[in-house]
Amino acid sequence: MTHHGEGRELQPRPARPAPYIPPAALAGVRSRRIVAVCLDFVLVSIISAVLFTALLFLSFGASIFLLPPIFPLTAFFYNGLTVSGWRLATPGMAFMDLEMRTMDGGRVPFINAAVHAVLFYVTWMLPLLFLISFITNDKRCLHDMLADVIVLRRAAPIAQGGVYP
Repeated sequence: MTHHGEGRELQPRPARPAPYIPPAALAGVRSRRIVAVCLDFVLVSIISAVLFTALLFLSFGASIFLLPPIFPLTAFFYNGLTVSGWRLATPGMAFMDLEMRTMDGGRVPFINAAVHAVLFYVTWMLPLLFLISFITNDKRCLHDMLADVIVLRRAAPIAQGGVYP
């Protein structure tokens, strides 16, 4: 198979092996994630309500029909900015001693973190997809796999170079 006549063949990338993750880094992750999501949902709802109210008053009510997407936009930027920030976690995740990393142990880029939030809310429409975390060794949900991230306990150290101890 060639790419636009350049004579180069497209080669599939080999699948990288899953890193070793110590059991302590995954201990209690599922239950902590549930509480963290609830806390973050409350925070995103409060931020959305404040933004909705402020924009409604600033536009003298003219934007009432344009404001409903404020919650998903707020969740997108909330997750993207907080997870890609220096704490590697949303406030709910940090409170529950969790952080998000890429599968090679690095920081999560903004776009991966924001897409992770979008995929999470899409998964809410098909809640049976959350059961995938019960059959994966690393307790990842489908939206984690698609965003190429993993949620770990913050207290579990990660070695330099992206190799889990």
